[in-house]
Amino acid sequence: MLDILVYEEKQQAAAGEAGPCLEYLLQHKILETLCTLGKAEYPPGMRQQVLQFFSKVLAQVQHPLLHYLNVHRPVQKLLRLGGTVPGSLTEKEEVQFTTVLCSKIQQDPALLTYILEGKKTIGRKKASREATASLREAASVRDKDCPQSKAPDSGPCGAWASSAQLPAETEEPDGPIGESSLITSLIGLCKSKKGRVALKAQENLLLLVRVASQAAATCLVQSSPCCPAVVERLCQLYQSLPSALDPADIAAIEGISWRLPSAPSDEASFPGKEALAAFLGWFDYCDHLITEAHAVVSDALAKAVAEKLFVEILQPQLLHVSEQSVLTSTALLTVMLRQLRAPALLREAVAFLLGMDQQPAAPEDSPRTLCAHLIRHCDHLSDEISIATLRLFEELLQKPHEQIVRSLILCHLEGRAYVARGSPEPESYEDTLDLEEDPYFTDSFLDSGFQPSVKPPPAPATNPDGKTAVTEIVNSFLCLVPEEAKTSAFLEETGYDTYVHDAYGLFQECSSRVTPWGWPLAPPPLDPHEPERPFFEGPFLQMLFDRMSRILEQPYSLNLQVTSVLSRLALFPHPLIHEYLLDPYTSLAPGCRSLFSVLVRVIGDLMQRIQRVPQFPGKLLLVRRQLMGQVPGEQLDHQTFLQGVVVLEEFCKELAAIAFVKFPPHDPHLHLSKPPEGHV
Repeated sequence: MLDILVYEEKQQAAAGEAGPCLEYLLQHKILETLCTLGKAEYPPGMRQQVLQFFSKVLAQVQHPLLHYLNVHRPVQKLLRLGGTVPGSLTEKEEVQFTTVLCSKIQQDPALLTYILEGKKTIGRKKASREATASLREAASVRDKDCPQSKAPDSGPCGAWASSAQLPAETEEPDGPIGESSLITSLIGLCKSKKGRVALKAQENLLLLVRVASQAAATCLVQSSPCCPAVVERLCQLYQSLPSALDPADIAAIEGISWRLPSAPSDEASFPGKEALAAFLGWFDYCDHLITEAHAVVSDALAKAVAEKLFVEILQPQLLHVSEQSVLTSTALLTVMLRQLRAPALLREAVAFLLGMDQQPAAPEDSPRTLCAHLIRHCDHLSDEISIATLRLFEELLQKPHEQIVRSLILCHLEGRAYVARGSPEPESYEDTLDLEEDPYFTDSFLDSGFQPSVKPPPAPATNPDGKTAVTEIVNSFLCLVPEEAKTSAFLEETGYDTYVHDAYGLFQECSSRVTPWGWPLAPPPLDPHEPERPFFEGPFLQMLFDRMSRILEQPYSLNLQVTSVLSRLALFPHPLIHEYLLDPYTSLAPGCRSLFSVLVRVIGDLMQRIQRVPQFPGKLLLVRRQLMGQVPGEQLDHQTFLQGVVVLEEFCKELAAIAFVKFPPHDPHLHLSKPPEGHV
């Protein structure tokens, strides 16, 4: 039959004209008969043959067929047979059939609405009018031999009319609204255990959402199970994950994409690895769908993911009393954020995590939002939960969405309430330290012989624009830790230059990400007559400063994560962030604290506690060598304190490097080695 139809079409003189064989095929409902035999699997193996025949007819016959009722109806019936039974023997033929349909839709996007709605009827289309003109003429000739009937099945003439003409819009749909055989079939085939079948089905679904017109996109959202089915699959894969997944294993897994959903074989295996790879692969596919789809589909799918996965499943786990539940869900959310690229889905994720309220929080506010609870988790009794949640925020800060920085930081710094109003400029830098007034800098401490690594510099130099010269800022951080507490000078490759090279690349990446946001280059001027108002740095910075103040008492891994988040914040090229976090010479209002003031107090605590550690310099150097893997690790007295001192020294060098790359000086006397070849 296929050979006859193809040969007949080649012999037609007029393009688009249907020959008698095609007319016979349509009039006598041969395709419906074949579909019935395929559904019954009679004889055995018939379904496979029918699928192959339909695929070849639709692919090789150039005459538009899907507009005809006697083609459309059996196509819909065949689609309902596909993707319903996992592991079906006809999966290969089913996906080939859907591929042909999707290619036809790509050629004529108007078909998408017709096929998705599953209707017997569709309004007249311009292309179909031209294609069926000759068939109407043939039908009018036959009308002379038989009375015309309005009933679609009244004898041969009625059957011919229903197939030759474009159907009227008054016909009833095949099935209930919301049923879409093509989408359902594709989703079913996406679950196939055969990798090639699943990948082809995913590509076909991606093609549909990409070519959709406004009408078809609306139909995809309102009249098809596209969004619910995709998200339901995502939720099923999430809920099939083992409850005892190790957060370290979750954080370590990389290289998962929807085209290669299995984890790389060279990674260490762990229980639940395959299930985790399957979930992350489908999440990446959802992200890709949202990126490529029509805006209507993209927004609907992103909202469905946020509602069904984030709100209904993840949020209760993040707020659960079980530490294991909080740990696992936080680690999974972090790795999802790392993979997330679609702007619509990022918008929903930010709204889920931070809420829509842009108003600054007050110190006495109780945690009402998810964000407030997550910030509290960063200061949790469990160090593991604190580290996992800090990683989540670090990943969030790397996303290209302005509301993240504004909600966590900027909304609290706007107005510069942290700056003292109308205070006279100090005559010298020593006046800004007020060591004698600080309880940490007692007489016994000053008599102990420990002094800062260099003498405090004179009054800070300023640039013509009024900003503190970057060399002064760099020196302030580099000189903060006393010489007695420094060990990097005894080891190679731990100098300040190394941090400059790393910070430069990170700053360039951050700057390119925030460029579209149009941030100002300088902070707004202060009105000296404006009365001072209470300043609160916000719950996020408050938590980080509190953590930073305990750096000498916290575990090493927790300190690394706290300083990593603060470094990410300091990299943002916003003048208020730079002034508050990186300028030691900012005159703070009474009762306010900044990152530098917190570090000064930590140094005061450090210099008092040094006196209680016997053989402090030798032990400190040994701990640094242990952390660098140069000597075997062994338990020492005051080990947590000594590790905190090492982190503190490195963090001050990192802050100095960030300040340097943000505002490179034009000082000919400042000599820093150039990055080696291959480095940024």
